[in-house]
Amino acid sequence: MTVNSPEQLAQTLESAGYLADEGVATAAFLALRMQRPLFCEGEPGTGKTSLAVALSRSLELPLIRLQCHEGIDAAQALYEWDFPRQLLHLRALEAGSESLDVEAAEQSLYTERFLLARPLLKALTTAPCVLLVDEIDRADDEFEAFLLQLLDENAVTIPEYGEVRAEQPPLVILTSNRTREVHDALKRRCLYHWLEHPDLAREVAILRRRLPGIGERLATQVSVAVRRLRELELLKPPGVAESLDWAQALLALGRDELDVEAAARTLGAVLKYTEDMERVRAKLDALLA
Repeated sequence: MTVNSPEQLAQTLESAGYLADEGVATAAFLALRMQRPLFCEGEPGTGKTSLAVALSRSLELPLIRLQCHEGIDAAQALYEWDFPRQLLHLRALEAGSESLDVEAAEQSLYTERFLLARPLLKALTTAPCVLLVDEIDRADDEFEAFLLQLLDENAVTIPEYGEVRAEQPPLVILTSNRTREVHDALKRRCLYHWLEHPDLAREVAILRRRLPGIGERLATQVSVAVRRLRELELLKPPGVAESLDWAQALLALGRDELDVEAAARTLGAVLKYTEDMERVRAKLDALLA
């Protein structure tokens, strides 16, 4: 699909259920047009991961996701060799030949047949696609450095196999919750956008779009209450995902408005720590006033 403007991209994303503001639509459009990775940073629940999913759906591109975590390495992110199959292949060669050519046998072990592609390698061989590198801030410095060749050249080098280069660059979306600072070397290779929580009108619109059965009153009450929760010093302030969960929980209980009793019964949908729940229960009257 060809997208000619940020406004057109915003409409395209809306068709996939993602209501992008002007800043998000512009950043994503520039990433598409300039063929540059987009580094999305912000608080949890601001729609960073959802943006990549929506781009995949609306542009009709495959989504390949790499979930980062502490200790992630090339074997988990890029490739590894299928050792059991290599061993079987080598035994078959030995059984079928009295004078085995060792060099030829070694070369035959490191071919595409035995290469297990992980997300980064899949993205290079599947492109065009959307590659989501989720929560890069959870990975370590060495993994960031490992990503630089891919972001620079849309290629990686596998020592035993050679270079793998994308025929068409994937659309790369990197996300970070800013649990630590990501190095400048990685950021320099990307366009950057900070995602805020949506304003009240947009959050109401998101709830009504994602939950067709919800009324204007309940959507507004939930959005207002969540915005007030975000102003408290909570261990885990709620994001849009928690707004949706809370509204869906209220609908499941047959509620068409948010009152103190309904809020108390459903706090587990929006708050994830008992300390936060205890603090909020003591303030529910003021929160919903």
